[in-house]
Amino acid sequence: MFETLSNKLESIFKKLKGKGLLKEEDIDSALKEIRLVLLEADVNFKVVKDFILKIKEKAIGKEILESLTPGQQVIKIVNEELCELLGKSNSRIQLSPNPPTIIMMVGLHGSGKTTTAAKLARIFKKEGRRPMLVAADLQRPAAIDQLVTLGSQIDVPVYHSKQLKDPVTLCEESLKHARIEARDIVILDTAGRLHIDDSLMTELRKIKERVPPKEVIFVADAMTGQDAVNISRNFNEQIGIDGIILTKMDGDARGGAALSIRAITGKPIKFIGVGEKIDMLEPFHPERIASRILGMGDVLSLIEHAQKSFDQKEAEQLQKAIMDESFTFDDLKDQLKKLRTMGPLENILSMIPGVNKMKNIDVDEKELIKIEAIINSMTKKERRNHAIINGSRRRRIAMGSGTTVPDVNRVVKQYVEIKKMLKMFKGKKGFKLPKFLPF
Repeated sequence: MFETLSNKLESIFKKLKGKGLLKEEDIDSALKEIRLVLLEADVNFKVVKDFILKIKEKAIGKEILESLTPGQQVIKIVNEELCELLGKSNSRIQLSPNPPTIIMMVGLHGSGKTTTAAKLARIFKKEGRRPMLVAADLQRPAAIDQLVTLGSQIDVPVYHSKQLKDPVTLCEESLKHARIEARDIVILDTAGRLHIDDSLMTELRKIKERVPPKEVIFVADAMTGQDAVNISRNFNEQIGIDGIILTKMDGDARGGAALSIRAITGKPIKFIGVGEKIDMLEPFHPERIASRILGMGDVLSLIEHAQKSFDQKEAEQLQKAIMDESFTFDDLKDQLKKLRTMGPLENILSMIPGVNKMKNIDVDEKELIKIEAIINSMTKKERRNHAIINGSRRRRIAMGSGTTVPDVNRVVKQYVEIKKMLKMFKGKKGFKLPKFLPF
């Protein structure tokens, strides 16, 4: 996410920070480079122009040019303006004071609307609410089956009918059903097309009139860049939208849609899709995204991800193992399993400040699977006491795990290094293992 943009901006800022004193022409030169980088990232031309003007107004002030760290001051201004461009703060979906809250999902075919509707229902369910999904896309028969399948995965009911041919009537009937079932969230998965047409817009307007939604959410594929921005503007003008969910952000190295869409539509980005799995929908935090774009990491999101996977009781058990110096291969395997539940390793690493500057970072998750296979091939005694793992045992473990002896040697060496690191932690006064760390 934003990898290309982040790397290019990092290179520009490195030049600025390398100068002890900045002149006006230095800032002008840097801003020209930033402008070019943003345009290459497929950010809307007008958005880029306004963004650069705002930075220039603040950056050429006397207090910046005469600052002890002018390069850092300019980066601070860019960070502030990025946050402003992205929407200042997180914007959640508004709930109706009189349930059910109706959320209408709109967007073109292929944007990930149906999957996103299910992801959203999952989030509401985890918050203790009673969501219901409505299969209102009657143009594409597979859409109903897809939503039913997704609903069964998250244990959320899906209202659908293969007899009704009018999506407006279907939505009205679903609302009656939701009230009978005491459902407090109703998510309408409406039809999409490969392009905008009059019949689609007429259908969506009728649904909005007859089943007034609390929020209309436009779902856009971030990887389509300016196409997503232009389509969102069209939907907003013809139907009226209240917020945006950007999907496929994990595959968007440029970031043009994310940086343009709010400025063009005036509507906030509420969530971002960061993977295909049903749990990979995250609230959009402008300040955290700005930090990631500028290569500063996103520690808060990392902690939130980890807290979902690691509970306090497990952290206390792990801390006891460290204090007793009884951290075993079984403990290591458990921690690696939990690390994998936090999402793609590449996404997790991108949240750690400074990782993008490090070279040769291997993010191949197959390595974690290989380590787990090697540990599984060990006997109970070997897992508890690595010292007994001699040459013949290593050959047996390699055969049992489908790996090689050098692979086994590497895992044992890594385990010993981790034990040494944990021993150092133990020596720290008042040591307490943070519950959000994998090991």
